[in-house]
Amino acid sequence: MFIGNVLAHGSSSGGSHAGLDIPAISHGEMAVISEYRSSISMLASRAADTNEPFRRVLNYAEIQYSYCLWGRMPGSVTDEESPFNECAHAYLAATKAVLLAMREMPREATAAGEIISAIDAEMAGRGLAFITCQFSGEAFNTANIVKPSWSKVPLHPASMASLTGLAAMLGLAILTLRRFLRPKAQSSE
Repeated sequence: MFIGNVLAHGSSSGGSHAGLDIPAISHGEMAVISEYRSSISMLASRAADTNEPFRRVLNYAEIQYSYCLWGRMPGSVTDEESPFNECAHAYLAATKAVLLAMREMPREATAAGEIISAIDAEMAGRGLAFITCQFSGEAFNTANIVKPSWSKVPLHPASMASLTGLAAMLGLAILTLRRFLRPKAQSSE
């Protein structure tokens, strides 16, 4: 069911082909599917009639999501120049594949169909159907984790600002923690 209907349509451009292929996702689809990602993941986590390919693609989507810093980097979905954009394409393409597979599952078909209809309507309403970017034609494979392009972070102001702010907060938290964990000086009487 899952491999024949969803996964057999694409082929990853490089790396290992030992995993399952995941078809490409357009930039326009990403913008809308990212807004439904948590609903899709929640539905998939409760899916009753799953198979190994379904679970592998769902696992890949979650792993990719964490590699992309849980979608928290500004512009990772909308900015083609973001060092996190290809990574976002990977987790959202896998999320889309999971959603389409659930449309074929007896217990999840209705809920999956409702999400798909909402996504289609929103894409049409926002005119996103034909929006593409450099990664829109890229298929993925569960054997290949797509990591952010860390070398491009310093060249991307939004990513740099976000990571600098995160580093500053982490540094402040460490200093504060060290201050509270430092043993108190014994007063001599």
